[in-house]
Amino acid sequence: MRSTNVLTGDGLKPAALLVEGESIAEVRAWDDSPAAIPLRDFGDLVLLPGLVDPHVHINDPGRDWEGFATATQAAAFGGFTTLVDMPLNSIPETTTGEALEGKRMAAAGHAWVDWAAWGGVVPGNTNSLLPLADAGVRGFKCFLIDSGIDGFPWVNEADLRAALGKLKGTGLPLLAHAEVAGPVDAATGKLNAAGEDWRKYSTYLASRPDAAEVEAIEMLIRLAEELATPIHIVHLATAQALPLIADARRRGVPVSVETCVQYLWFAAEEIPDGTTEFKCAPPIRSQTNRDALWTALEDGLIDLVATDHSPCPPAMKRRDEGLWNRAWGGISSLGLALPALWTAMERRGYGLGKGMERIAAWMGSAPARLAGLTGRKGTLVPGADADFAIFNPNAGWTVTEKQLHFRHKLSPYLGVQFHGRVEETWLRGEPVYVADENLAAFPNDSPRGKELARKPVRP
Repeated sequence: MRSTNVLTGDGLKPAALLVEGESIAEVRAWDDSPAAIPLRDFGDLVLLPGLVDPHVHINDPGRDWEGFATATQAAAFGGFTTLVDMPLNSIPETTTGEALEGKRMAAAGHAWVDWAAWGGVVPGNTNSLLPLADAGVRGFKCFLIDSGIDGFPWVNEADLRAALGKLKGTGLPLLAHAEVAGPVDAATGKLNAAGEDWRKYSTYLASRPDAAEVEAIEMLIRLAEELATPIHIVHLATAQALPLIADARRRGVPVSVETCVQYLWFAAEEIPDGTTEFKCAPPIRSQTNRDALWTALEDGLIDLVATDHSPCPPAMKRRDEGLWNRAWGGISSLGLALPALWTAMERRGYGLGKGMERIAAWMGSAPARLAGLTGRKGTLVPGADADFAIFNPNAGWTVTEKQLHFRHKLSPYLGVQFHGRVEETWLRGEPVYVADENLAAFPNDSPRGKELARKPVRP
C-alpha cells in the first residue's frame, strides 16, 4: 500500500509499505511497488500507524457498562488497533491470575482490535503481583483515592512500598490515579457546610482541588526516586504539578506522564451546570490550565495522550438530576480521540507534517513504549505489525450517536464538530473498519483481535 503522506521514521512523506502476512516487510519509495504484488493506493490520505490507547475501561466481564465487542469496534472507528484494559470495573477486578483468565474468556472471539491488560494493585494482593506479571499483564494500576469500586480499594504509601518492592527489577510500570483523599475530603466538607449547589460545575470543580493531584504526585515521585522503579501518572489534569515533574525529570527519576483528550479539548468555563456527562476525576479544569497542559505536551514533559474511556449506563450519570456529587465519573470517548486532537492542533496552528508526527508519537509510539510494545505497535517500521489508520485530515463532520460505537451512547462530544476522519483501520494486514455512506462498516466476518500478553518477567 502507498500514499503521498505516510508517517515514516523520517517524518511524513510519500512512501510505499510492503506487507507480508501480518507484518510490515519493507518501507519503500512511493514509486517502488513490485508489479506482482496487489497495490492499494490511498492517494493523499494520511497513512498513520495504528494507534495505541493505554487507558481504557472495557469493564468486561461482569458489567453491562461496556464490552470487548463494542469497545474494540469504537477503537477501530477511531484508528486504534491496540487497547490496554484497566483492571477495575470488571467483575472480578484483575487483581489475581484467575481474574485475568476470566477476562481472556470474555474477550475470546469478541475483540476487533488487539488488546492487553494491566493488573491491579490493591491492599493485600502483593503476593499476586509477580504471578500476574508471569501470566502476561503489561504493568499494574492503583488508586490513591476511592475508586468508586468496592473490589478495587485505594492504597496508601505502605501498600505502594510493598508493591514497588515486588516489582523492582521487572521493568514493569506502576500506573497511579494521582489524587489523594485529604484535600478532596476537606474541600467537599466545606462545600457541604456552606450549602453549595451541586448542580453547578464550579462546585464539583472546587471539590477536587489541584492540591489532591499535587500531593499525590509529590509522593509518587519520591517513591519512584527512592525505589528506582518506574511510575506512570495517569490522566494528569492539573498544570500545578508540572514544575514537580520537570524537576523530577532533571534528576532522572523514572516517572512518565499522560494526559487525556478531554483535558486538551474542554475547559471548565465551557461546561454548563448539570451536564454530568462531563464528570471525570480529576476534573476538567480552566482554559489557562488547558493551555499549560498543551505546552507541557508539546515540550515533551507530558509523554502521551490517552482517552481514559470510562463508560457507565446512562442512568448512573443522573442527567435528569444534574447533581455532580451523585453522578458516576467517567467520560466516554473511545473512537473520537484522533479527530479531537487533530482539530485542536489545527486551531493551534499545526500543519499536516508536524501535526501528524506529534500525533503518531503521542498516541502511537509513546503509549506502545509504556506497554512494552515498542517496535511492534504504534510505528511503521519493518517487523512491526501491519496496523494502519487511514486518516482524512480535511473531512468535516459532527458527532452524533451513529458514530458512537461504544455501548452506551452518552458522551460530552455529542454535537461537537470535528475536522479529520478515519477512513479505514487495518489490523495486522487486514482491514477491520472501512467507512461507508452509513459511517461505519466492519468488513470481516468475525473479530480477529488477540491478546498481546507479555512473556513472564522476573526480577
